[in-house]
Amino acid sequence: MYMFVVIFYMNVLLDLLIYLQPSSGVYTVGDFMTTKEELHVVKPTTTVDEALEILVEKRITGFPVIDDDWKLVGLVSDYDLLALDSISGSGRADNSMFPEVDSTWKTFNEVQKLLSKTNGKMVGDLMTPAPVVVRETTNLEDAARLLLETKYRRLPVVDADGKLVGIITRGNVVRAALQIKHATEMGAQ
Repeated sequence: MYMFVVIFYMNVLLDLLIYLQPSSGVYTVGDFMTTKEELHVVKPTTTVDEALEILVEKRITGFPVIDDDWKLVGLVSDYDLLALDSISGSGRADNSMFPEVDSTWKTFNEVQKLLSKTNGKMVGDLMTPAPVVVRETTNLEDAARLLLETKYRRLPVVDADGKLVGIITRGNVVRAALQIKHATEMGAQ
């Protein structure tokens, strides 16, 4: 149900972005992205436990993974932690990706088991290497469509050298659509 609601609203926002094109051309990712100065990033050598603590503390769902020169090497998300069973080689016999949810306590115990497998794991073990990226000059409508079609929550924004300059998220697109709508309404008055 949640995914249906997200897809519905992303489609509405995409229609709104198409309708509210600026008079100067098109809105770009660079107009609405979160810049690298505002981002939380990790390196492949960051421990999974450290990454989890930052995710919880900062209330975010994922990170760009960079090298020492800010070159993007991957993405890691809270969802990637669900892959710990397959990485550790001890996957469930029924190959279910999610813990059973027949009781809160059982689910809590399943999460505890997953977390026990983080010992010694590094972000580089779990990250998605070579993620889909966009540029600052990418049309915002195209980025919104990509987020919608792929169901990704975020797209790293890189320069010509592959260095991270920001990130565009579903939240950025929602804020952009609302900001554009409000500006258009104010201009019409």
